[in-house]
Amino acid sequence: MDEPLVVEVTRGSTVESIHLVDIALVDSTGKLVDSWGEANRPTLPRSSLKPIQATPLITEGIADSVGLNTEQLAVACSSHNGEPRHVQVVDRWLDMMGFSHAVLECGAHAPSNPQAARDLVLAGIEPDSRHNNCSGKHAGFVAMSQHCDADVSGYISPSHPVMKRLVTPAVEDFCRIDLSDQTPGVDGCGVPVWSIPLNHLAGGWSQLRARGSGKRLLQAMTDEPFLVAGTDRACTRLMDASSGDAAVKTGAEGVFCGVDLRNGFAFALKTRDGQARAAEMAAEWILDRLGCIEFASPKILRNWAGTAVGEVRISSNKT
Repeated sequence: MDEPLVVEVTRGSTVESIHLVDIALVDSTGKLVDSWGEANRPTLPRSSLKPIQATPLITEGIADSVGLNTEQLAVACSSHNGEPRHVQVVDRWLDMMGFSHAVLECGAHAPSNPQAARDLVLAGIEPDSRHNNCSGKHAGFVAMSQHCDADVSGYISPSHPVMKRLVTPAVEDFCRIDLSDQTPGVDGCGVPVWSIPLNHLAGGWSQLRARGSGKRLLQAMTDEPFLVAGTDRACTRLMDASSGDAAVKTGAEGVFCGVDLRNGFAFALKTRDGQARAAEMAAEWILDRLGCIEFASPKILRNWAGTAVGEVRISSNKT
């Protein structure tokens, strides 16, 4: 078995923490070409699956029939910060479909962006489901429900037509996996979450770039990287840094996926301890190896006074 990638966190000259990362790298056909750690590790993709979950918007002709724009397609793939522009895009989409935010079954939480959260508090406004980081994806599911002439209520259930006829088959198709013998878990926003080996997840991302439906969504993501995440977020920063050469998407518990849009090389990674800081560092490192960005490791850690106290880095003997 290959050794996992090692991400170190230092304080002064001492290595304070170590994160181990499993990575699968595939070519444009989905063939495994390199790996670190367990390339076939069963993984819950979490939000890294959102572009694949959004493909029925394209394949079913929904985007064209109702005139979805680039902003809406990008936010359908997003885990956004709940900043004003994110909320506005979701709100306009819901209004276009004739719904209020009450139709979204993702639940409500305060904006992930601290400033946006503070602004709501100062304005005396309670956060609602539009501020949920998954509200764009859920707006997409509402659009799919309308397309299926199905009752919108309960669209997050595995047995609802949106999931059973559109979303789950898309996941199986893109990731080349049979999910029929699985009982899904429940993701943070309530939708089914399936276990998928990392190499199959990476293959799904290579297929996004290979197919017209995926290409359209990836193009929307790279055209509107802010809508995919937001201020001070890794997905936005990395897509900006790649100048359109790569599309990436993070997922909870240390998952990160991406694809080199020039040649179709794609990766999926998972930190064994679920730490996002290690996943982000590993994603930067992989994108540098692919030539999509110039990797500026290490990341400097500072205390509250602004003093540099350590760094997050790739271990020199594990690359």
